[in-house]
Amino acid sequence: MSDLTIVEIPQWQGSSTGTAQRLVEGARLLARAVPDAARIRVSTDAAAGRARDGVAHADVLVRNLALARRAVAVVDRPVLTLGGDCGVDLAPVEAALRRYGDRLAVVWFDAHGDLNTPASSPSGAFHGMILRALLGEGPAELVPETALKPSRLVLAGVRALDPDERAYVDRNAVAELPAARLADPTNLVDATAATGADHVHIHIDLDVLDPTVFSSVGTPEPGGLTPQTLLAAVTALVERFTVVGLTITEYEPDPETDSVHARDQGVLADIVPKLLRAAAG
Repeated sequence: MSDLTIVEIPQWQGSSTGTAQRLVEGARLLARAVPDAARIRVSTDAAAGRARDGVAHADVLVRNLALARRAVAVVDRPVLTLGGDCGVDLAPVEAALRRYGDRLAVVWFDAHGDLNTPASSPSGAFHGMILRALLGEGPAELVPETALKPSRLVLAGVRALDPDERAYVDRNAVAELPAARLADPTNLVDATAATGADHVHIHIDLDVLDPTVFSSVGTPEPGGLTPQTLLAAVTALVERFTVVGLTITEYEPDPETDSVHARDQGVLADIVPKLLRAAAG
């Protein structure tokens, strides 16, 4: 795996959780799961920031985005990114959209929709707005140069949508596959093919996993995937489409819970190298 290059973005300011700063260590541990990969570590601002335009820590997020854009720009395809909160995926998806336009679909593995706007968000946390921002609706400083179309989006494993998010999904007929339908990866492949795209960026928020098998996340939701189901789904996408990026986010390790920490570290040591290897072809 020595030919892999990982972009590590240890950003925490996009998260709404009281334990968000654990995401910095989470990014480091995710990168350590592939010790023989080359690594570009983005020197994100570690401080809290100021709210602006309805987004918490907005000034820091804007500075971090500029750094992430520079890091992503020097990476050969595919772009393999480890976070940090879900907001770290803005720069990688933006770069893919600029290159592929409507030939790109985004498959978003997440328990949540991440489809709020600053006006609808109950927390002001950007990790709950990142996907809506990628779709072109968000603060001017935190939207991509080229927006993703709703018809090119597939929500995978989602099971906790806020009212405004549900309205957006229904209004725009966004493809939505709950965990039960992902048991057969053909369903995901078919939904992605229906977007008309032949290139795919894959986003994985680790809270897509069921908390009975992995719970080191800030916002766990019951009814999620097993690691094996997630890996099978990603593998099926790789076999059908050209994967141009994969991002893994939202790992909040807690070393004080010894048994859970050890279990979850074992899960990541098993699946993270496989996910990255699959995405890199």
